[in-house]
Amino acid sequence: MPDFVKDKRLFHNPVEFAMNKIGGTYKMPILWRLKDKKWRFSELQKSLSHVSDRMLSKALKELVEDGFVTKEVFPEVPPRVEYSITERGMKSIEIIDALRNYGLDLMKDFGIENH
Repeated sequence: MPDFVKDKRLFHNPVEFAMNKIGGTYKMPILWRLKDKKWRFSELQKSLSHVSDRMLSKALKELVEDGFVTKEVFPEVPPRVEYSITERGMKSIEIIDALRNYGLDLMKDFGIENH
């Protein structure tokens, strides 16, 4: 496959492109959580205890911009924001599930206990 440019970035193959969209430390765990229900920012933050406000905000913003997640702001005081997964985001769950299962198998192979 020939190289291609998207958003001023050069990609060499479709896997690299997909990993750019859903890869990284936080995007897949966010999508995994949103597959079953809507979450508020503070709930995601508590669930992903090792993430900073800045990194969670950045990952959510990118997922919203790329159409994997929607953000709904409720006009309340204080404002309430809920995130939910889109159809595009749901398509990624099958891939994330396969990667998760592969990771669990690798952990067993390397003698790492699953907690």
